Amino acid sequence: MATAPTSGIVEIDVRTDEMLVNMGPQHPSTHGVLRLVLRTDGEVVSEATPHIGYLHRCAEKIGENLTPRQWIPYTDRMDYLAGMNMNLGWSLTVEKLLNYDLPDKARHLRVIIAELNRVASHLVGMGTYGLDLGTFSPFLYAFRERERILDLLEDACGARLTYSYITPGGATADLPPGWLQKLTAFLDQFEPVILDYHALLTTNAIFIKRTAKIGLLSAEMAIDYGCSGPVLRGSGVDYDLRRDGDPRYQAMYADYAFEVIVEKNGSYPRDHDYPPVPQEAVLGDCWHRFYVRMLEVIQAIALIRQGIEKYSQATGNWGTPIKLSTKLPKGEAYMETECPRGQMGFYIVSDGSGPIPLRARARSSCFSNLSVAPQLCRNCLIADVPAIIGSLDIVMGEIDR
Repeated sequence: MATAPTSGIVEIDVRTDEMLVNMGPQHPSTHGVLRLVLRTDGEVVSEATPHIGYLHRCAEKIGENLTPRQWIPYTDRMDYLAGMNMNLGWSLTVEKLLNYDLPDKARHLRVIIAELNRVASHLVGMGTYGLDLGTFSPFLYAFRERERILDLLEDACGARLTYSYITPGGATADLPPGWLQKLTAFLDQFEPVILDYHALLTTNAIFIKRTAKIGLLSAEMAIDYGCSGPVLRGSGVDYDLRRDGDPRYQAMYADYAFEVIVEKNGSYPRDHDYPPVPQEAVLGDCWHRFYVRMLEVIQAIALIRQGIEKYSQATGNWGTPIKLSTKLPKGEAYMETECPRGQMGFYIVSDGSGPIPLRARARSSCFSNLSVAPQLCRNCLIADVPAIIGSLDIVMGEIDR
C-alpha cells in the first residue's frame, strides 16, 4: 500500500510472511534448556510461547522416598546458582513441621551464608545479562569476584556449587577458624569493585538503550502472574519475604537493619550512593529489574557485615542436624523464602508413620516469572527477546525440578 505525504515522498509498507522461529533450547540467551517459539513478522515478534520440560528430573517424587535430610542434595540442583538458599528453604519447612527452634549462632550463620550466595547468584545474573546483550567484559568481572565467593563457600562446606550445607536442624559444620576474617577481607576488596559493574552496565549508554522501556511489566500484571523477587520489585511492588513472610522466616532477620530494594516515591533507598536512574528508564522495564539486583548486592553485603558481628557474639552452636531416623509428626507445613530469583516455596506432608514424608513439593519462583514472558515479548523486536528473558533471570533447573 502506497501513500503520498505532503512532502511528495512515497512511503511503502512492506509486509512479509509470518514465520515460526525456534529460539532454544540450546540458545545461550535462554538461560538453560528453554525453548521459545517466536511468531515473527519480519523483525517484530507477534507471539512468544515458552516450552519447558526438557530438564525434568522428578525431584519432588524422589522427595517422597527419602528422609528430609537425604533430600537436601536434590534442592541444591533446583536453583543451582543459589544452592544455599534452596537448602535453607527446605530446612526451614522441615523445622516448621517439627516445631524446631535454632540456636542463635545457627541463625546468624544462615543469614551470612544465604546472603553471600545471593551475591554470587546476582553476579552470575549480571555477567550473563551482559553476554545476552553482546558484551563480554562484565561476565569476566563478575566471575572474578564470584570465584572468590565460591572459594569461601568451599572452605565452609567442601563444595563449590551443590553445597548440602544448610540442613534441617542447623548446618553440617561450623565455619572454619579464620573464615570470618577471610570473608571480611573479601567484602573490603569487593565493595569498591561494584562501581566498576555500574560503569560497565548500569550507566552504560548502550546498555540503557537496550533495556530502558523494553519489556514493560506493570505492578498489576506482575501480581496477576504471581511474579516475585527482583522481577516484582522492579515493577515497584514493595514486598520482600524477609520482612513480610512467614513469622519463622521473619525471625531469622528480626534484628537486622535493611531496606527493601524498590522504587518508592520516585526514588530507591538512599542508604548507599547508588547511580541515578536514567531518564530513559521506566519503572517495570528490563533496566529496573537489573538495577534492583545490583542494589540487592550492596544490601546483601550490609546484611553479611551485620551477621559477622552478631555471629561472633552469639551463644550456642551452629545447630545439630536432625537424625535420618527422626520421625516426622503427623501434619503439613509450607514455607516460602526470599531467594535471589524470588519466592521459593517448599511443602511437606507427613502421616506420622516414620521419617519419610508422604508428600514433598516445591513452588518455583522462576516458573511464575517465566509465565509473563509471552506478554512482555509481544510486539517487541527479535533482538529484544534476549534482553527480556535475561531480565527475568530464570534457572531452568528450578522450573523443571
